Amino acid sequence: GTRFERELFHMFNNVGWQPIRAAGSGSTSINCVDIVVGNSKKKRTLAIECKVSRAKNKYLSEEDVKQLEEFSAKLGAEPWIAIKFDRCGISFLRTHEMGRTKSNYYSISLDLCNKKGTSFKKLISLP
Repeated sequence: GTRFERELFHMFNNVGWQPIRAAGSGSTSINCVDIVVGNSKKKRTLAIECKVSRAKNKYLSEEDVKQLEEFSAKLGAEPWIAIKFDRCGISFLRTHEMGRTKSNYYSISLDLCNKKGTSFKKLISLP
């Protein structure tokens, strides 16, 4: 996950967005995300949780998603999940776009990313 966070950090920095990486996010009781990025010209701030998966599915607990949404609401940021599937590139999803399992976990599949995921290029061009 750390390598992916650094990769995104540099991708945003290289296109003129200001990234902040929260090293050790998730290691305290205070809600925090992996990366916060902002662009004053677009008047946008994104709070991003970064996930990687070798499998074709990734599961997130309800608590993890709730923390992302609460952090984003306090900051006035858009909550996003960035996911990188092994050898398949990067997709960005809003929390409401993820699927749910019968046991109340959030699920992200490669298929879902292909259907609803947002590319990096599209994400940074959104108004």
